[in-house]
Amino acid sequence: MSAIESGSTLERLVSGQRLAVLATSGAAGPYLSLVAFAASADRRSFYFVTSRNTRKWANLEAESRVALLIDDRPGGQADFSRSAAVTITGTARELSGEERGIALELYKARHPELAEFARSPASALLKITVSDLYPVNGFK
Repeated sequence: MSAIESGSTLERLVSGQRLAVLATSGAAGPYLSLVAFAASADRRSFYFVTSRNTRKWANLEAESRVALLIDDRPGGQADFSRSAAVTITGTARELSGEERGIALELYKARHPELAEFARSPASALLKITVSDLYPVNGFK
């Protein structure tokens, strides 16, 4: 994994964005979902919550490898040269026990409006363990 420097594209995006695009894959092929995320302080783990009755969850049960895209695209043609993104690849797994409790507090601190959803027995709290980071600044 690349070194993560303070002020880097990753730091700016993680601090400034609350949503990311999660890529999963299953029997029906690839699938993209918007997720509200939280990150560990060292940026080596990312967390999100999903309902267990979604295609995203079914895909994650079948294939744990995922990609997460965090970007700052405001839209518009003039924004191509100013946009930044980071693609994070890794593996996702559901958390339980003490690890779940710690991650749940981190997630609720970032997304208090989603606390009830995150605590629901119908929801799963997942951790992405980062394998690689691919930052992009400007349209390429």
